[in-house]
Amino acid sequence: MQSRLRVQGQPIQPMLVTFPYGLFVSATVFDLADVAGGPAFLGEVGYWTAVAALVAAALTVVAGMVDLWDVPGDRTRRTAVAFNLVNTLMAGMFLLACLIRADSPQRGASAAMLITELVALAVGGLGVRLGARLMRQFDKGRAEAGSFDALGGVATSTAEVVRPGP
Repeated sequence: MQSRLRVQGQPIQPMLVTFPYGLFVSATVFDLADVAGGPAFLGEVGYWTAVAALVAAALTVVAGMVDLWDVPGDRTRRTAVAFNLVNTLMAGMFLLACLIRADSPQRGASAAMLITELVALAVGGLGVRLGARLMRQFDKGRAEAGSFDALGGVATSTAEVVRPGP
């Protein structure tokens, strides 16, 4: 399966998915520090970090939907759909927390919102496992990275350069 959205031969969605995950984790850390009694601005930083993560998640979901067009209708497709649904569920939980906080003047986190974010991160952990399974299914049939077959293109081009003279 080849992704429609590629940069220099590599699919975009696996690259994009790291941004919302990292930003959601960062937002949760900021909110944890806010709830634990840190400076008030940490709650606002956590809020805006979660908003940035939601934007990144939206881009990732679009890339995932485009890639679903090319996934064959077998186990790989079911895993890809589950991966996208889990990521959307995680983003939806963070969206809910952001919408509740949007009316607050300081946008600080509460203990209930922090618990919601921690549950969302646990759901995201399931998404990471599904993503790893999906990548293994896509790579099935390719040469192992540690084998010499994976270096076939490099070895061929090197052999052409290093030819013994006549």
